[in-house]
Amino acid sequence: MVDFAHQSESEFSRLLDFYQIRWEYEPESFPIEWDEEGRVIQSFTPDFYLPDDGTYIEITTMKQSLVNRKNRKVRLFRYHYPELSVKLLYRRDYYHLVLKYGLDIGPLPDPELLPKPKPGSPKVLKLPTQG
Repeated sequence: MVDFAHQSESEFSRLLDFYQIRWEYEPESFPIEWDEEGRVIQSFTPDFYLPDDGTYIEITTMKQSLVNRKNRKVRLFRYHYPELSVKLLYRRDYYHLVLKYGLDIGPLPDPELLPKPKPGSPKVLKLPTQG
């Protein structure tokens, strides 16, 4: 059983499991900033790694005022590791997945951020609960 740092990570893992997409949770940390002596002073640990796709996924559902720090980390990661692929899912992206796939995440903290459903979108998809 994985101890996720945030509910959005748990829900995202269930979506990946439902579609049988292999994933690893926070498999490694990458140094992204060093001091003058070469000691690591900042690292980046992406939330997920999709080994079949070779892509790291970082989910940020935090307050938008804190997203600049996350964007900076992703920029530094891309600069130091250009051969690696990373995708950043913002809160609005996450809510779009919730709406599109009908994920049951309980009350939404900011329902006004949800995109409007498109005709033909699935109504509700109940994913199996972890256990």
